[in-house]
Amino acid sequence: MAYTYQYPRPSVTTDCIVITKESTPKVLLIERGGEPYKGCWAFPGGFLDMDETAEQCAMRELKEETGLDVTNIKQLGAYSKVDRDPRGRTITIAYLSTIDAPKAVTGLDDAAKAQWFPISDLPQLAFDHKEIMDDAIKLFNSMK
Repeated sequence: MAYTYQYPRPSVTTDCIVITKESTPKVLLIERGGEPYKGCWAFPGGFLDMDETAEQCAMRELKEETGLDVTNIKQLGAYSKVDRDPRGRTITIAYLSTIDAPKAVTGLDDAAKAQWFPISDLPQLAFDHKEIMDDAIKLFNSMK
């Protein structure tokens, strides 16, 4: 007999923030290829598969959307504002990865583009990614 759960369940996503360790640090963003926020910049990320951990999801989505492979990620936090995603109730777990310098990336899967931006000169970000970026910069600066 299948178990039915009486409470609504939110969707879970992950986001992967990759920042370079240069004197002028850069962050990797993707231009969203689909709605919501089509054409806007965001972190590589996506929905958690049922057979993977959040860490695996973050690294998978990063590779699927940009071609970049990372192995060192640190959990930044969970973001759960009720209206953070217009598609429905979604909680994201954000991860930070640092690398020495930008690597070649390209927009893959549902990302129209992938590009490095100086953290001091970011475009407007989709969803609540500005808030997540602020937290990522604080963690990044504390790791120096």
